[in-house]
Amino acid sequence: MAGDGALSVPGWRGVSGSYGASLSRYLLAQGVDVLDLNRMDRADRRRRGKSDPLDAQNAARAVLSGRARARAKAGDGPVQIARMYKLTKASAVKARTQAINQLKAVLITADPALREELAGLGNAELFRTCAGFAHVSSREEVGEESVLQATRITLGLLADRIGQLSEQIREVDARMARLVECHAPQLLEVVGIGQDTAVALLIAVGDNPERLGSEASFAALCGVSPVERSSGRRQFRRLNRGGDRQASAALHRIVFTRLRVDPRTQTYYERRIKEGKTRREIVRCLKRYAAREVFHLIGQPQPEARA
Repeated sequence: MAGDGALSVPGWRGVSGSYGASLSRYLLAQGVDVLDLNRMDRADRRRRGKSDPLDAQNAARAVLSGRARARAKAGDGPVQIARMYKLTKASAVKARTQAINQLKAVLITADPALREELAGLGNAELFRTCAGFAHVSSREEVGEESVLQATRITLGLLADRIGQLSEQIREVDARMARLVECHAPQLLEVVGIGQDTAVALLIAVGDNPERLGSEASFAALCGVSPVERSSGRRQFRRLNRGGDRQASAALHRIVFTRLRVDPRTQTYYERRIKEGKTRREIVRCLKRYAAREVFHLIGQPQPEARA
């Protein structure tokens, strides 16, 4: 505990988003200010060691000195719902990719006649054909199995799994689309922002966007704030490699989509190239501009969401 009724929560990226999430939500509901802290200084940790009492002392000092000002994420609104959907979709996509790779690996060692039967089929037709193998095999009489029969059963089961996972992904996509249209429709009107990108940015901001004091703080949160690397007469800034990597990837997708389809971004790119900037430097600037635009759309409390 720190003074003035504020509870400091130590830990990298704040344990208020993991093990302490339930405690954080309860305290916020009771009117207690909960603050997130970054991990303690590495040099200090090497000198003094690490323990729960030391972490608690460092957390209290950070709050009392004013270095810790970031309020913990509420985790009780539409953003938490989006976080659950995104987690579900990511695991389903990973499992479907694994199943597809396994199905194609089985085909490589399959009987030549079976390979010839399935040769030339696109993915969609291949999965439908293989799914039929499982239904045919389930009606066959029980007896000694051949390698060919086991191969067909395996292809059928994998194809069924791929179909089920694809259906789950479509369902989660539809739910995420409704969520974004209801709570942040202004994001979908911006060039380069689609449903997945909007969800990633909403999750980065959190349910209480007022905890972000400025657009610079949002840029730092997304890992797109410039970092000085100047030396002597050479003035140079590099991209920040910290922050929320999912949000940084979302801004990266925005920039590269705009470089393909947005005339204003293409004009800016050509102008900076003539000024001697490298492609990496221009992309860094564009990601910073995109973070500024997104912050003004969702980084401040919005009017009541549409019904």
